[in-house]
Amino acid sequence: MADPVAVVLTVNGQRRNGACEPRKLLVDFLREDLALTGTHVGCEHGVCGACTVLVDGLAARSCLMLAVQAAGAELVTIEGLMKDGALHPLQEAFHEHHGLQCGFCTPGMLLTALDLLHTNPSPSETEIRHGLSAVLCRCTGYQGIVKAVEAAAAVLRGSR
Repeated sequence: MADPVAVVLTVNGQRRNGACEPRKLLVDFLREDLALTGTHVGCEHGVCGACTVLVDGLAARSCLMLAVQAAGAELVTIEGLMKDGALHPLQEAFHEHHGLQCGFCTPGMLLTALDLLHTNPSPSETEIRHGLSAVLCRCTGYQGIVKAVEAAAAVLRGSR
């Protein structure tokens, strides 16, 4: 077993410190060491998108990234979307437009959608479907998810 390596990063606006084996995955570090269990472990191969977090503002698969690779970065996990007890517009839209069922893909879907809306504040339905294709949902058929992202995009455009 390798000696633990210090990992210092900012998660959801707070500086966090930890130490782990150099080979520990970011998803495991978040869940086990930082007790941020909203990031889900799915396929562990980077295919399903359930483990998506934002790393320096960009969507990234935390099951394909080592915790030590994230040292010094700014991360946003699903726990970081809610502000002052208020749901993020994406979270509200997912609720209003029935964009979730079992909820397993939801954290990754929300963060992937947020990344999409940062790069394209007015996406078409086709662009939303393409942008969200990186996250697999086995329950919803995606229609409610697409409608939710469209609604959230309109709200976010109005608040800028």
